[in-house]
Amino acid sequence: MSAAGIGKSALERVQARSGDVGVGAYSAVLSIVVLAAVGGVGLASRLPWLFPSLGPTVMLLFESPRQPSSRPINVLVGHGVGILVGVGCLAAFGLVGQPPVPVGGLTPGYLLSGALSVAVTTLVLTAIRLPHPPAGASTLIVSLGILTAPAELLSMVGAVLLTCVLSWGLNILLGTRPLARGEKGNG
Repeated sequence: MSAAGIGKSALERVQARSGDVGVGAYSAVLSIVVLAAVGGVGLASRLPWLFPSLGPTVMLLFESPRQPSSRPINVLVGHGVGILVGVGCLAAFGLVGQPPVPVGGLTPGYLLSGALSVAVTTLVLTAIRLPHPPAGASTLIVSLGILTAPAELLSMVGAVLLTCVLSWGLNILLGTRPLARGEKGNG
């Protein structure tokens, strides 16, 4: 290894050597590893451990790990708030037990539940300065009735935890550490 590579993370070395395509390939491989592991838990447990908002989460964690929205606290709090707000909106509009949007279609109640859940999730995460945009997908998954049973909601929480632990474990192993709260990101 050249002296220029000493002290740099694997991601920084890939960026320097191969540019954006290299970063994309690096991120793709790590995303496969993490999502396959999380999905494997889902297969074994027969619960939905793999769901849409994990995709943009791993993309952020591997493509832009030094951004504030990629910090572990942002990931965990973001999805947690999104899930809770989604449950609250689902209940507030009387949609608990109703067919989910993909089955029964979009109704005025689901429209309001979905829109309000994203708005409230955004407001809360902005107010507490812990943004994580993929949490907007988690809140929609719940507020549109797609995953709502207690076991499904717990599997979402477990999947977010495992995704965060595995992703940041790999990042740290490969030389990238998360930002500390208040530290400025660099992309």
